[in-house]
Amino acid sequence: MIEAARQEFQANGYAATCMSDVAQRAGVSTKTMYRLIPTKAELFKSVVSDRIRHFMLEVDADAVDALPLTEALEHMLIAYGTLTLNEETIAMNAWYTASSTASGDCGDLFRGGGPADERSHGRLVAPSMRTWADQAGGCVRSGRNVARMMIMEPLRAVMLGQQAIPDPEEIAARAKNCARLFLDGCRLEHPSEAS
Repeated sequence: MIEAARQEFQANGYAATCMSDVAQRAGVSTKTMYRLIPTKAELFKSVVSDRIRHFMLEVDADAVDALPLTEALEHMLIAYGTLTLNEETIAMNAWYTASSTASGDCGDLFRGGGPADERSHGRLVAPSMRTWADQAGGCVRSGRNVARMMIMEPLRAVMLGQQAIPDPEEIAARAKNCARLFLDGCRLEHPSEAS
């Protein structure tokens, strides 16, 4: 059902997607659909959460934790940038923005499971970075700040039609710059913790 919903949202946008169409695409009855997922907003939230789960599976915490600090942060930022700065996720942001502005139906979905969710940003900080990041302003806040630095400007520019979706090389270059800027700034503030 989640994959069927993703396809319907992608084809029609949030406002024009009907629960009955999702049920038909998924091969279940509409009654079953409503029993399992009672509203379109909940269905959309499930699609967003599924994207986050896929992202988390791509980030091998043990492998990242074994890397030097700068490389670990670059690796996680590349994964996050790849999740967020692609056609499907940008379209989801546009559906969310349009739908919540027009009807309020989506509410604060992205605050409770999407790319802007603090839990997702907190996971950007690998275990070896947590103690140091706590001293740099808190694990979640630090993760949120560096994640926003990574995606907000290019996401805004793409959504406004000012630039194309970044390719993998552009995402990697931005991750490298963001990691360096973020870590250099924290080293100045906390020189003894940033070795």
